[in-house]
Amino acid sequence: MDLFSCPQSDQNLLPFDGEVIYHGILLDANESERFFNVLMEKIDWYNDRSVIYGKEIITKRKVAWYGSKDFSYTYSGFTRVATPWIEELLTLKQLVELYTDSMYNSCLLNLYHSGEEGMAWHSDGEKDLVDNGSIACLSLGAQRRFDFKHKQSGDKKGFELANGSLIEMKGETQKHWLHRIAPTKKVTEPRISLTFRQMK
Repeated sequence: MDLFSCPQSDQNLLPFDGEVIYHGILLDANESERFFNVLMEKIDWYNDRSVIYGKEIITKRKVAWYGSKDFSYTYSGFTRVATPWIEELLTLKQLVELYTDSMYNSCLLNLYHSGEEGMAWHSDGEKDLVDNGSIACLSLGAQRRFDFKHKQSGDKKGFELANGSLIEMKGETQKHWLHRIAPTKKVTEPRISLTFRQMK
């Protein structure tokens, strides 16, 4: 596996069949900590649910779903309805839009309490999302590894998501690549992932 510990800003991290752009660190440590603490307090967090082999699973990881209107978003066998934006999310959305030159109308947030919580291999190809649209991921808190695996060839790419950093997945990435946050016992601090999305 190729592992980029510190990718160059605006570099496409995928070798083919998609675009994953690393936009660098948007927020310094103090700004990241301030937003992290506000989101921990003000976001309406809840444990995520999924259906695996017909059985409902409740995750330790918590999520929240916000948007410009009450968008319905169905994944892992459940439908969520978006909560209206809070001021801090709108501020971060505008910052992300400036760097990606794209507009977003929703945000799925994930709270990982420690490295023992992760996200299995998946792609964000749900019918509710704009085809080949942009998904921008802003990371706050603990540094975590982000992995990609090509659906056909099995090629893998991975790199570290630093505190305050932004990556963007767009084009045909979701069609050809899976991604994950691998669990690890080496990380004991929490992380919040804000994935700004384009709903139809």
